[in-house]
Amino acid sequence: AAFLEEDGHTAVSAATATEALDILKASDFDVVISDIIMPELSGVELLERLRAASEDLQIIMITGQPSVETAAEAVRLGAFDYLSKPIQGQTIVDVVNRAVKVRQLILENRRLSNENQNYQLHLEGLVKERTAELHLTNRQLEAEIAERERMQETLESTVDTLRGTMHGSIRAMALIVDKRDAFTAGHQHRVARLAKAVAVRLNLNANEQEAVYLAASVHDIGKISVPAGILAKPGKLNEAEFAIVQDHPASGTEILSTIDFPWPIAEIVHQHHERLDGSGYPRKLAGSAICLEARILAVADVVEAMASHRPYRPALGVDAALDELKLGRGFRYDPKVVDACILEFKDGEFRLDS
Repeated sequence: AAFLEEDGHTAVSAATATEALDILKASDFDVVISDIIMPELSGVELLERLRAASEDLQIIMITGQPSVETAAEAVRLGAFDYLSKPIQGQTIVDVVNRAVKVRQLILENRRLSNENQNYQLHLEGLVKERTAELHLTNRQLEAEIAERERMQETLESTVDTLRGTMHGSIRAMALIVDKRDAFTAGHQHRVARLAKAVAVRLNLNANEQEAVYLAASVHDIGKISVPAGILAKPGKLNEAEFAIVQDHPASGTEILSTIDFPWPIAEIVHQHHERLDGSGYPRKLAGSAICLEARILAVADVVEAMASHRPYRPALGVDAALDELKLGRGFRYDPKVVDACILEFKDGEFRLDS
């Protein structure tokens, strides 16, 4: 608590889970830090109750007896992070600061979504009101036509403003992922550039190109629910750790579903690790069940990941990544997308590092 208060936070302690629940009913908090082993209720039981009561409250679990199974259960139930004792004061401050930022982002996205919905309802009401007046006289008709043209300009301006705000939210979410996992910083941006270039080469329309770009820009947002130790692990992940990583598309979809995008961004992110032959995750989708935007994102993600350095291996290079696409063409990866991606590097001279 002393470290958190020195960092500007207000920390309130509770001796038991029951006392903590009473405190949370009376006041609003950003983050809850709970031990796993406690009297009355266990930390996991408290986590279940807190998650049922609030979608945005961020919960950090602490234990002196760490195990992969306990960590996986905590993350599955919605814990923001899982820390093992002993814990340095600065470590808990850093984790709490990230958790606070995530909650603020969720609340801000929810507010923007509500404002957007309310404003659209308001504009629809105005349009209906003006349309009714068109039936009065020819004179009123001319006046109303002019008014509707003005309103259309206002609506287009508003849409542009909301689109700019939405792009800002996307950039903020992408930055959170970069800050949390320094080893893959910039990965989402590079994947987004390549996915957009492939979408253009496939002659997708402007809306579809924008959907691909935005989805790719935040396709790993769900990794904020993956413990930092797993993301930075230099060796091969064990089965339980890999299961936690495999849950990140679903976690990202849950976060993105709070925003009312005009494109299926959340679903594209949910499908970006699916494969044509059904060997992907998390839902084992196959063939046409995977949307084209997700198939594009999958190819771009594989190329960038293989071409870049990772904690568990050095960079393999673009040529090795393109060879992987050729090997998986037609059964893991969409053949049209693979061909377009290869042409983008060969004919379009695309560079991941530009």
